[in-house]
Amino acid sequence: MTFFNEQPVTSADKTFFQLRKAIVEGEIEQGSKLSETELSTKYSVSRAVIREAINRLEASHLVERKANVGARVVSLTPAGLLELYQVRESLEGMAARLAAINMTDQEIDNLQTLLNSHFETVQSAGSYYQEAGDVDFHYRIIQGSKNKHLISMLIDGIYHLVRMYRVQLGMTGSRVTTAFDEHKHIVQAICNRDAELAEMLMRRHILYSKSSIENKLAND
Repeated sequence: MTFFNEQPVTSADKTFFQLRKAIVEGEIEQGSKLSETELSTKYSVSRAVIREAINRLEASHLVERKANVGARVVSLTPAGLLELYQVRESLEGMAARLAAINMTDQEIDNLQTLLNSHFETVQSAGSYYQEAGDVDFHYRIIQGSKNKHLISMLIDGIYHLVRMYRVQLGMTGSRVTTAFDEHKHIVQAICNRDAELAEMLMRRHILYSKSSIENKLAND
């Protein structure tokens, strides 16, 4: 399953991808109510297609339903961040450990090339936005774990909710260069096939990211 090459098969797929991107990037605001009627007009599809997309967004933890309220985009909160990043730290730490064992030399070379391309963006733009999928450092490492259950739990489960926090509250200011440096050290550990160090560095990296986002939430 590769989001970078993710191609919509049906109009329902296309609508789901469009809505997911709009939510992750904040075009549809956190906490906002989702109206099937309004969305079907906006995206020129039937209400049934919108209903299916909303169900899929709920499975991705981007939308929640409440009695007498209906479907709403999740809100980004300190409590939600804590719960999500506790799980993320554990699972992505495991992914980094397994990637150090299971990634091929070619895949590690490709990961290094990806990081080099990110460096150019960090240097020129002063930001560290990553599209979903193969061009996302974390996605590559998750796939590199080669553990289908772990990949499913992360990519099908929490990946896009994590991205929502990262995109809307993440990489700005001094955190841009420190996060990039942390990525570099993780890749070096994977390259050295040091599974224990790769896991430790990934867990620490995610803790630092959580602290950065917590500060943003506190100041909003």
